Amino acid sequence: MIRNSIDVASRVSPRLAALLDSRINDPDIEQPITLSNVRHFLADLLPADFKEAEHMHHFDVDVSMLDELDGLIEEYGDSAFALDFVPANASEQLSRVIEAVVNDENRENPPTLAQVREALIDGLGARLVGEGVLDEDEDDMLLSEIDALIEHFGADTLAEGLVRYE
Repeated sequence: MIRNSIDVASRVSPRLAALLDSRINDPDIEQPITLSNVRHFLADLLPADFKEAEHMHHFDVDVSMLDELDGLIEEYGDSAFALDFVPANASEQLSRVIEAVVNDENRENPPTLAQVREALIDGLGARLVGEGVLDEDEDDMLLSEIDALIEHFGADTLAEGLVRYE
């Protein structure tokens, strides 16, 4: 299956993104979740009389989640992975690491995820623990998190775009 090359997650409402995320992270579901799977799940939650009304009239001022899902399915196909439509950000800890790499005075270009991973391997996490920017236990999961982001977005993705601002 071909992954979508554009950031389709930016086109999804927060309510639908939350639903997609809950289905993706459901431990009882083993297969990769597609838009079609989520649509069937959502449709099964609606009472039969509401399903008929949903097809005949759009009585909501806002686009319903079913309508939104139908639009995504029409544009990207029913076998598109739901994961592609959920916005992803780095954790607060990884965001601190990314910011440390971004603020490196010796860096000429914005860092990619691969460069942040390389900095972690070279000991940046331990240095940030020593400086008090990270707690000791926060350093443990950074490599697996950056690897997951690389798998999802690609190694050449600019890391700064995934920083979580809270």
